[in-house]
Amino acid sequence: MPSPETSPGSRGAIVPIGGAEDKLHDRRILQRFVDIAGGDDARIAIIPTASELSSTGPKYAKLFKKLGAAQADDLDFRDRTDCEREDWLATLAAATGVFLTGGNQLRLSTILGGTKVASLLRKRNAAGVPIAGTSAGAAFLSEHMIAYGASGATPHAGAVSMAPGLGLTNRVIIDQHFRQRDRIGRLLTALAYNPFIIGFGLDEDTAAFIQGNGAVEIVGAGAITILDVSNLDFSGIADVKEGAPVPLVGVKLHVLTDGCGFHMDRRVATAPPMPARIADE
Repeated sequence: MPSPETSPGSRGAIVPIGGAEDKLHDRRILQRFVDIAGGDDARIAIIPTASELSSTGPKYAKLFKKLGAAQADDLDFRDRTDCEREDWLATLAAATGVFLTGGNQLRLSTILGGTKVASLLRKRNAAGVPIAGTSAGAAFLSEHMIAYGASGATPHAGAVSMAPGLGLTNRVIIDQHFRQRDRIGRLLTALAYNPFIIGFGLDEDTAAFIQGNGAVEIVGAGAITILDVSNLDFSGIADVKEGAPVPLVGVKLHVLTDGCGFHMDRRVATAPPMPARIADE
């Protein structure tokens, strides 16, 4: 569960990224994260646990410093004993922003779950520290996490396997590489189990900046598919056999691109600002 706010309105931003964010050109998403983490004074802790590549953490550390962060530390938690390291916990406690890389989200849940690291991340976010995750790191941010599942457009019973996530929020469930890997069916299947949650399907190089007050801003080159089942009339997940399609009646869908917004409390989407009209010559 999310930690309680240290004071009203203190909660930091949660920033799920759909994976494959631009690292070579304008780097808008990563630059925006550095900015909200403190800009020139930002101290970013990078957690590359989801990745099996030793180069992942140092690569992001170099990139964040290039984008203007004062400090970027690679906290490479490889096993659960690493989560007891006092020096790394102190670095995490002093960070003004935390970034979880991509890889395999089950590495995050099995290595970090139930440790001092997970508890500290929830407390720091509640105190105002923004926490971002890309790809597997994005999936792990919420309380309910998609571990794996089948591709396809239609929800099917058994099409998705769930696991506990970090728990920064219990209001959304996140799926990444969404359009690129045709994952709408598995996200709908996950939502069929619990119509309270909002589904965020993030395309690659696209992020949702979820503020502590519930306002969401979309940034990036792709889109975020928001599936709202709060007014669902019917879910057949309890009655169909394994592998059968699941009927869902009353799903509300938004496709939101750069500059669009959404509000978690009101469940209202907003269009991007319209460009100024060019006068006829």
